[in-house]
Formats: sequence, structure tokens, C-alpha cells
Amino acid sequence: MTATISRLYNNYADARDAVRSLEAAGVAHNDINIIASNADNWYQSDRKPGKDTFPDRDLDGKDDRAEAAGAGAGVGAAVGGTAGLLAGLGLMAIPGVGPVVAAGWLVATLAGAAAGGVAGSVVGALTQAGVSKEDADIYAEGLRRGGAVVSARVPDVDAARLQAIMDRSAVNVRERAVAYRQGGWQAFNAKETPYTADQVRKERELYMQR
Repeated sequence: MTATISRLYNNYADARDAVRSLEAAGVAHNDINIIASNADNWYQSDRKPGKDTFPDRDLDGKDDRAEAAGAGAGVGAAVGGTAGLLAGLGLMAIPGVGPVVAAGWLVATLAGAAAGGVAGSVVGALTQAGVSKEDADIYAEGLRRGGAVVSARVPDVDAARLQAIMDRSAVNVRERAVAYRQGGWQAFNAKETPYTADQVRKERELYMQR
């Protein structure tokens, strides 16, 4: 039997670290999913390798091609996933959330719903991944405000150990829900205007102070 674990993070960097820790703990790439806000344009899919640039989809400052080769794979394998889930990041837009980068098994579900203009597509995708409707609303709102969500499909026997790994820098969802509601929020609304880069920056600063 397997379980699906999902956690909300304040930013891509925290979510990236969780993904890397899961991979290091033995979770297969195709059993991990990441969705992260790109409201501040930290990720640009049109970055081309050249004299002074190199492909760095996981944003670790290292050339993805060299990392793939170092792992015993061919140069082209970085795009195919040998360098890890994060090498497969791609851009998309989600109603109510705005631009995100994502990789993993939920991408097809998100892309199909977003292409059809389905309201609440991100909430539906998260509930399909095993997140409760209540938590999915909070996760979706967290994405809208600049956060990131990581989900992992893991064997039941390993769930507690891997939950502890994901919890290291995750948001306390109950506390975050209280903070959102104190500001008048009730539930995620796909018709809301996505946050701007400036709003995301202020939101992150708010929780860094806590």
C-alpha cells in the first residue's frame, strides 16, 4: 500500500530542498511532484545555454548537463530526468494562482484543467493527490501568495520517516489558515487576481518575521 504526502512551503527554495531530500532518501523521481509560484519570475524557460550561461533547471548553480554526466548518464539525460525531478520543471498558468513552475505526475492534470479554464483546477488536482479539500484550499492560496507545494507517493511503511523529512521547512498549515482568515480570507477562489511580484515579496517577509 502507498500513501501520498503533501506539504506547503513558503518558497521554491524550501520546496526544492524537500524534493532533493526525498530523492536522497530513495523516493523515485516519478513519485514526486512540485508546484511553485513564479509570480516573481525567478524561473525563465527561455534561458538558453551559451558562452556565459548553462542549463540550470534546478537552480543549484551547476550545469545540469555536467550533473547528468557525473551521475553516469549522457549529456542529454538531464532533460530526461536523470538529474532529478527538478530538471523537468516547466512553466504553466493556473486560474487564480497565476504563473507557476511544475514537475511531476500532477502536471498533466493541472495543464488539462487550466487549458479548459476550469475554476479551482489546482484544488481539484491537490485533492486527487490525497490532500483534503480544506487543506487543498490553503495550499492553493499559499501558491497564490508565492508558495510551493510538494507531494510524494510513498510506501505506507516509509510514510512516517518521509513525512519527517518533508516537515523540516514546511509551513504549519493550521497556523497559516488562521493567519489567512484573520485577513478576511475564507477559501481559495480561482477568480481572484493572482499576486504580483511585490505582493509576493511582502507576503514572504511577513512570515520570515514569525
